[in-house]
Amino acid sequence: MVGLRRGDPAMRPLTLDDIVDQREYEREREDFRREVIALKRLRRVGIGPVVTVVFENRTTMRFQVQEMARAEKMATDEQIRHELDAYNPLIPGPGELSMTLFIELTNSEELREWLPKLVGIERDLVLEIGDPATGDLAVVRAAVDPAHEAQLTREEITASVHYVRLALDEAQRDRFAGEPVRIAVDHSDYRYATELNPQTKASLLSDWDED
Repeated sequence: MVGLRRGDPAMRPLTLDDIVDQREYEREREDFRREVIALKRLRRVGIGPVVTVVFENRTTMRFQVQEMARAEKMATDEQIRHELDAYNPLIPGPGELSMTLFIELTNSEELREWLPKLVGIERDLVLEIGDPATGDLAVVRAAVDPAHEAQLTREEITASVHYVRLALDEAQRDRFAGEPVRIAVDHSDYRYATELNPQTKASLLSDWDED
């Protein structure tokens, strides 16, 4: 496994030692890309017609930093540290789920329609654990990283990308493993939910198991 070495905790922040130089990265890149594509396929979930979330972890963030370093031809520790400062907050901590939320719009007409309507959507992402038919639901509402919120949150129009996290307590984590789980948007202009399939749940649980 290229992205996360055996015995390396899934939620430990990345350091300079985790980011290899460009020659070494080119040697591993194709295998790493295939690994991350397969991982994101499991962890990408659509919610309604225009919203998608990708559950992030240390492997996806290492890929992001390595690709940024490659694209920008970064050669100094200072440049890499800047990227680590940006992406380490997106690695989930113990008991957390961390997501990139995408508002996926394909033309200017859709942008004009949806982005003003969806202001605040990053705070209306929720995780529902349990069977809705019984009414015994554990609901976990998303929180937004303050640094990314300062960059992306606007009062009149939303950004098309947001970074959010969900913090589950021990009881909620136990229920997550054995009960139905839905990821939902509970926004006044956008209410949709998607149940996580067993493969997605297993991938997320493996992050906690590695911790």
